[in-house]
Amino acid sequence: MPKMFIQVPKSGLVALIVVMVGAMQLGCSPSGTNQTQGDSATTQPPTSPVPRTAFERDLQYIRNGQFAYVWIFSRQDGKPLDKDDAAYLRSNAPQVIDWVTTDDGKRVIAGTNFNLEQGNLPQLRQRFVVENYTGR
Repeated sequence: MPKMFIQVPKSGLVALIVVMVGAMQLGCSPSGTNQTQGDSATTQPPTSPVPRTAFERDLQYIRNGQFAYVWIFSRQDGKPLDKDDAAYLRSNAPQVIDWVTTDDGKRVIAGTNFNLEQGNLPQLRQRFVVENYTGR
C-alpha cells in the first residue's frame, strides 16, 4: 500500500492551526463567559426582598423555620407583654417550638407544628389578641 502525503504550504498550515486553536477555546469556555463587561456589570443575581420593619424581619425568621403554624399574640390593652404574660403563654401553649418577641415587646410570634386550635387557643384568646399568620 503506497503512503500518501498531502503537501500543505507552511502559511496554510499555520492558518489551520490558528483556526483549530480558536475553535477549541470557544468550545471549552464556560457558558455565559462570552458576555461583554457592560452586560455583566448591569446583570445582578435576584435578591429576596429586604423586610421593611422589625415585625416583618421577625416574622420571616419564624417562617424560615418552616413551621406548619404561625401565630401572633398581643395583649388586649396594647401594652408590652410582661413576665406573667410570657409565662402564661409558655404554660398554655407548650407545643410552640420557637417564640420571637417583636414590636418593642408588644407582640410575640409563635412557630409550631401543632394546630393550637386543637389545644388551648380558646383559653389564650380570653387573655390575648390572637392572629393566625399560617399561610400568610
